Amino acid sequence: MRILAQIGIVLFVCLLGEAIAAVLPFPFPASVIGMVLLFLLLACKWLKPRHIQEKSNFLLSNMAFFFIPAGVGLLDYLDVLKANLIPLLVICLVTTPLVFLVTGWTVQAVMKWTARKEDKPDV
Repeated sequence: MRILAQIGIVLFVCLLGEAIAAVLPFPFPASVIGMVLLFLLLACKWLKPRHIQEKSNFLLSNMAFFFIPAGVGLLDYLDVLKANLIPLLVICLVTTPLVFLVTGWTVQAVMKWTARKEDKPDV
C-alpha cells in the first residue's frame, strides 16, 4: 500500500504541474513545474523524503529505460540533425564544460555558505 501512496503523491504533483502549465499565458514545460513544486514541498517540509523514497529510488535506478522513447523519436528527425550537425556539435562542446564549471562553482559556494552557517550560533 505504501508504494501506491508514493506513486499517488508523485502523480498528483505531476498533475498539478500540468494544470498550472495549462493556465499559464505562455508555454512552459509542465514537468519542470512539477519538479519545482516537488522541490518546494520538500523544502517547506510539507512532504518528507520518506514519503516518496521507494518510488524515487525505483525511478532513479531505471532512468536509462525512460530515455529509449526519446532516442527512438530522434530517428524521425535524422535528416534535420544531419543538416545541423556542426552547430549542434559546437553547442554541445561549448555548453558541456560551461555547465561543469557553473555546477562546480555552485557546489563550492553552497559548501562555503553551509560551513559559515554551521559556525554561527543560533541567536
